[in-house]
Amino acid sequence: MDEVERASAIMAAVDEGFDMQLALTQALVRFPSIRGAEQTAQDFMAGLMRERGWAVDRWRIDLDALRHLPGFSPVLSGYEDAINVVGSLRAERPRGRSLILNGHIDVVPVGPLDMWTRPPFEPEIREKWLYGRGSGDMKSGLVACVAALDALKRLGYRPAADVHVQSVIEEECTGNGALACLARGYRADAALIPEPLGEQLVRAQVGVLWFQVHVRGMPVHVMDAGSGSNAIEAAYELIHALHRLEARWNAPERRHPHYAHHPHPINLNIGKIAGGDWASSVPAWCVFDVRAALYPDQDIAEARREIETAIRDAARANRFLANAPPEIVYDGFAAEGYVLSRDEDASAVLRRAHQRSFGAPLSEIAATGTTDARFFGLYADIPALVYGPRAEAIHGFDERVELGSLRRVTQAIALFIADWCGLEPL
Repeated sequence: MDEVERASAIMAAVDEGFDMQLALTQALVRFPSIRGAEQTAQDFMAGLMRERGWAVDRWRIDLDALRHLPGFSPVLSGYEDAINVVGSLRAERPRGRSLILNGHIDVVPVGPLDMWTRPPFEPEIREKWLYGRGSGDMKSGLVACVAALDALKRLGYRPAADVHVQSVIEEECTGNGALACLARGYRADAALIPEPLGEQLVRAQVGVLWFQVHVRGMPVHVMDAGSGSNAIEAAYELIHALHRLEARWNAPERRHPHYAHHPHPINLNIGKIAGGDWASSVPAWCVFDVRAALYPDQDIAEARREIETAIRDAARANRFLANAPPEIVYDGFAAEGYVLSRDEDASAVLRRAHQRSFGAPLSEIAATGTTDARFFGLYADIPALVYGPRAEAIHGFDERVELGSLRRVTQAIALFIADWCGLEPL
């Protein structure tokens, strides 16, 4: 068959298997794979891969093998249950270009259950959307990688180059799962990550820095509150200082070229706060957790210095904190920003695939979030294409992925594999 006929046959094969793809996605969403509880979901992925005859590598991540590597993020939680899974479909006579299909299995916490329309780990299809925590970010994309390869097999083909499907942990907090795949030796000519960013190619993404600020106070009985120092109220003074730093980073003269026209590319979020012990005591402690975005060319060490200066200067204006300065603890993300470059061949292949599936040109975005793409592009010289379906309320209540978008993206992934890797008969 000619190229047009082959493309039509591949898209039809995706359509034929789409009900099974949705069933697999729903099954995966049912696993509450928040950090530290990914094992059962990873076992499910390993089982899917073994059923298809792929070589399966399932291993517990060794932090000591990663600490010295660029891109490693600090870890505060245990790694006893930190499991990665990679399924490799090896070509018998490799003649095409190899590929990594990468997705993360971890999901963020669900928040108050009574604010969901239905339980977050009971997936439901409603009005052309699949609902559930992780349905968009990014279990639908991970299953789409498997479904795209299934569609090619349904037509009697397999990739003519090695393909590695990676199901990794900790994309949401460190990225050490993807880093562990690099440390284990997985390489390819390109990587594709189907994150749910609206059927667009991510040209640039921000870096991320996580940190905690520990604030001390002077406890006294509330009847003598003026003689003490309220750690919670002092924390708010520090938070305001951090938001002033955020405003400076967003100033037009500070922006990276890819974000020159973005109205607010750098977001600093106070994601968690705790403090005090008793309503009638002036609180002696407060801890708050921060996520700050960084530009692709922004040095992490310099960003830390600016953060520390902002907090130190604000503390000096506080009577108690001037002599009891807050402590900053860096935990989790220490991720550099990334710009997709040297990708002319890979992005051209993806553009053709998207055009055939969607009937429209592929658009590009500069994302204000981060993905695991940085590991491939910055540390392994592998062009990493971030391209996935349309989703809504990721990290929020009633997270959902649009089914029509998911189907078309799966078609584009299958077409991309066929063009990038080439095909050989089974």
